[in-house]
Amino acid sequence: MKFRTWFIPLLVLLLVWPLGGQMKASAADAITILLDGTKLSTDAPPYIKPQQNVTMVPLRVISEGLGASVAWSQAAKTVTIQKDGSTLALVVGEQTAQVNGAPVGLDVSVENTQGRTMVPLRFVSEQLGLEVDWNQQSKTISLSTGQEAETPAAGMDKDTGKDDSQIGLPQTPQAPQTPQTGTAADGLRGVWVSTVSNLDWPSKNSYGNAEAQKAEYIKLLDDVQAMGMNAVFVQVRPSADAIYPSELVPWSSYLTGTAGKDPGYDPLEFLIEETHRRGMEFHAWFNPFRASTGGDASKLPANHVANEHPDWIVKFDGKLYINPGIPEAREHVIEAIMEVVQNYDIDGVHLDDYFYPTGETASSKFNDDSTFKHYNANQISSKGDWRRDNINQFVQDLGAGIKQEKPKVSFGISPFGVWRNKANDMTGSDTKAGITAYDSTYADVRAWIKHGWIDYVAPQLYWSLTRKEVQYDVLANWWAGEVRGTGVKLYIGHAPYKIGTPEVGWSSASEMINQLEYNRQVPEISGSIFFSAKDLRKNPLGLIPLLREYYGL
Repeated sequence: MKFRTWFIPLLVLLLVWPLGGQMKASAADAITILLDGTKLSTDAPPYIKPQQNVTMVPLRVISEGLGASVAWSQAAKTVTIQKDGSTLALVVGEQTAQVNGAPVGLDVSVENTQGRTMVPLRFVSEQLGLEVDWNQQSKTISLSTGQEAETPAAGMDKDTGKDDSQIGLPQTPQAPQTPQTGTAADGLRGVWVSTVSNLDWPSKNSYGNAEAQKAEYIKLLDDVQAMGMNAVFVQVRPSADAIYPSELVPWSSYLTGTAGKDPGYDPLEFLIEETHRRGMEFHAWFNPFRASTGGDASKLPANHVANEHPDWIVKFDGKLYINPGIPEAREHVIEAIMEVVQNYDIDGVHLDDYFYPTGETASSKFNDDSTFKHYNANQISSKGDWRRDNINQFVQDLGAGIKQEKPKVSFGISPFGVWRNKANDMTGSDTKAGITAYDSTYADVRAWIKHGWIDYVAPQLYWSLTRKEVQYDVLANWWAGEVRGTGVKLYIGHAPYKIGTPEVGWSSASEMINQLEYNRQVPEISGSIFFSAKDLRKNPLGLIPLLREYYGL
């Protein structure tokens, strides 16, 4: 049953007589596909190489349907597929593949067609242990796993053959209750829900009114789920505070208008229950080191970190920050996050890019000189390297704590979209960004990915496909290369808030769809997160119907 579970989606997506690409088939040429005697419905057909009579399928669906690890090297023009101990390496233009290190002949090589990497279906299937049989008279492809056909179990859709109950797999509320289409790049379709300054939820008009806040959130979910979203990333810690009852930090002012005031209910408990009731994922979004959007601690509750530990606080650019260089301060932030992990049924812990603040100048510095001298046990000579080491320790410790407490809770971070420019680091992206994650926020995201401290990374790629200095596709490819072969997933942070603005490339809502279409060409991209809910709900330049059409709703 385990083999059947992962293989059926592949067949549903792949195994049909080609209708596109190099060859089109008429209705009379329709192919019947059987898996262990059970007829499968098909869509998005691959194409056939007529002279060799070899069916070619997109690399994307190999990674999605088989659950195989798939890597594409643009430099070497090589596809590497790994599954259950088998490793296949296919090179564009070469008639020999490497299977577990041994050469095996190919009838058709891997090839790139209209931006898609295509591989021979029969070769890949057979090398991964499947039996494939073609009956010319009945135009039937029969695939065998070595199992007899089974009667659909409870929860199995008899028409589509899809196992809605996911029998034999962990039961998690991950699948939205809306029609599902698309590819792995469409897998996670999330939206950021900001609570800071009441940007997305709740509204100021609902201050102190629990029922109004609940109704607003229900409507928000109605709206974004109807667009195809299947996950929300809700800001539960806007500024060293909480939208839930906490023993460590005060109530957020964005619930009642007054910092530290109890709203009379547990908002987080309600948000999670309502989200899960719809089959959507709930990710708790934390702003790690921002202490306050203002600079006056006297206006904050007595139990706020800025008042309980003023020695941990640095004032910069009119705001208060928790100093990441102080080990006790970092531990406090971790404890506050773990309080939610321990007490709530969340699907993930999500951090934004508030580590060290950007915007330092020669005359305006983040004042951590004394901290650098006092808390530098490793005698790191460069303050920049020391700052990055502080954030690395924080990310590593938090990730380890989450996995120890609840291994199934995912941990991810959404850094600034450019790690480093190539001009400053030859391994960086071919961009000319004025701010970078590594040099400006001291976030060495590459280290987090390399060491597996995070489960996913969601870079904020808030630029268009035509913004030459920071071009979307250039950055998407760069991040894909960073996660390739690591086990760390890649989600893309998108910027619907820019649609209709004068910035280059955002004069049409189709820019967003074009970015999503591009994601489908990159096997490493596993989903998208949109900033933010209010901007999606505004339907900028007609984006909502385009999203619904794109996601097949």
